[in-house]
Amino acid sequence: MRFRLPAILALAAVLHAWGLWAWGWGNSYYTAAVRSMSSGFVNFLFGAFDQAGVVTVDKPPFSLWPQVISTWIFGLHGWSVLLPQAIFGVAAVFLLHRTVRIWAGENAALLAALVLALTPITVVIDRDNNPDTLLVLFLVGAAYAITRAVQPDITSGSATKWLLLAAFFVGCGFNTKMLAAWIVVPALVAAYLAGSTAPWRRRITDTLAAGGVLLASSLWWVALVDLWPGEKPYIGGSTNGTALDLVIGYNGLARILGMGGGGPEGFPGGQEMPKALRNMMMGGDPGLGRMFNESMGGQISWLLPAALVILVGVAAARLRLPAHQRAGWVLWGGWLLVNGLVFSFAGGIFHSYYTTALAPPIAALIGAGVVAAQRVRFGIPVLAVITAAWALVVVYRTPEWNAWVGPVVAVLAVATFFVGKRATALVGVTALLLAPAVWSASAAFGPPPANASLPSAGPQSTVDLHELMRPEVGGGNWTNKGDLTEEQRKVLDHASARSGGARISLAVDGGAIMASNFVLNSSRVVVGFGGFMGADPAPTTSELAGWVRRGELRFVLGSPMPGRGGEAASRMAWVRANCTVVPHAEYGGTTSTLYDCR
Repeated sequence: MRFRLPAILALAAVLHAWGLWAWGWGNSYYTAAVRSMSSGFVNFLFGAFDQAGVVTVDKPPFSLWPQVISTWIFGLHGWSVLLPQAIFGVAAVFLLHRTVRIWAGENAALLAALVLALTPITVVIDRDNNPDTLLVLFLVGAAYAITRAVQPDITSGSATKWLLLAAFFVGCGFNTKMLAAWIVVPALVAAYLAGSTAPWRRRITDTLAAGGVLLASSLWWVALVDLWPGEKPYIGGSTNGTALDLVIGYNGLARILGMGGGGPEGFPGGQEMPKALRNMMMGGDPGLGRMFNESMGGQISWLLPAALVILVGVAAARLRLPAHQRAGWVLWGGWLLVNGLVFSFAGGIFHSYYTTALAPPIAALIGAGVVAAQRVRFGIPVLAVITAAWALVVVYRTPEWNAWVGPVVAVLAVATFFVGKRATALVGVTALLLAPAVWSASAAFGPPPANASLPSAGPQSTVDLHELMRPEVGGGNWTNKGDLTEEQRKVLDHASARSGGARISLAVDGGAIMASNFVLNSSRVVVGFGGFMGADPAPTTSELAGWVRRGELRFVLGSPMPGRGGEAASRMAWVRANCTVVPHAEYGGTTSTLYDCR
């Protein structure tokens, strides 16, 4: 009995860390920043993408700081960058168990922990270095604090402290992925108000105090960045170089409403985004069915129908529950519904791995719901059949990939109606978890994802993101795995050998997405023009001209990208007017356009 939780944690550790060294650099955009942030305090504090401190990544640096510290300890390796992610993923499983145990008991907690450990998109993203892993850990921490705050035997003072701690954790989540952390706030507030036994006046004042802590813990980094008196990198993704603009725009309303660079209208050239790319970049079309579509279905939706049925059943039963137990249903149900609706209708950039934020509430609801269903005639069999029916739909979208899972799950689900009472729970849980377990195992023990920036579990997409977005790329075929192509290596070697004492050995047009490979593989300073996608005004044309005039930069690698205007177009226009194209014969290239600006 006492070894069940350690066994689940060990399973999570294996799924998150097995063969981690084979995953290369993970998301090379963030890994390049990890290397650059190690070069100085300001770069570390702001999350600079390049060692010259020209521009930051498009997120706050919280999730990158542990990765930087890991590389200080173990050296710069792919596995040392990804190791903190695996640790945070296992920690979230443990903390979820502790949270659900307080609310619904040990058996529900163990099942919730197992569900989270076997959620495919969570396994995948916890093996990558995107910020969502740490975000989920902070949000589960907030849920734990709220659960402690509404316990019936807690004093008013202790309840207030736990509520403030929950607000602090959400603030830490904000500094990991900005407004994505605040989506869960309505559920946390509703759970506290529903579960607290303090007088309403105390509940309201406590909630207002928590709002103050939330604002302070969320916005201190934003204020620090925007009030910084000295030189600092341009805030990548913003329109004016401020962190506040990044909060409101690119990482805020743009993600919800599709404004500017956060939506499909940001596709180069203004042309309509191809459907294959839309499915990859946007998670398909917004709407109630988004969480169940081809992009999301195999990643997060396996147990979503069952979780929703459990919520409906609890609401319909109108159970007279103690306040703290009622708060648990409000917390996890509210988290699932609010996050799910926001994700479903978001009109901006939306990737499938964002849905890992739905994994904790789904896991908690399944854990508590299955335990409760044992007391209802045919409760577990009904949940198993619903799950099996949906699993058949998802599995047979790609029948060439592990199609055997569907029939096996269906047989197990039907069997729950006929096995003995003691076996019903075991067979039913197996029916619930077999399909996501196969998808998770494929991520842990199979080959690394073809696209490390947009990882997914299950059958891998054959869509080539590079071919869809950049039919012509200076420097040869682009890879987002952190490896230089032969052509790119020739460009880098030529620039490094001939840039002399220049502070910046090479500047790469096309943004950080093009420059990350060079940053990771160069002993010299390399910068990318224009932030992640190359559209940011960093450096400005005048700054670029100043670099060249002062001998700080000699070589620029061009990367034709249609439809760009503003500073991006001006920079390359200046380069073409003031620099000369290096003949391919000088460095052995064939497809790149390298400029010498001496």
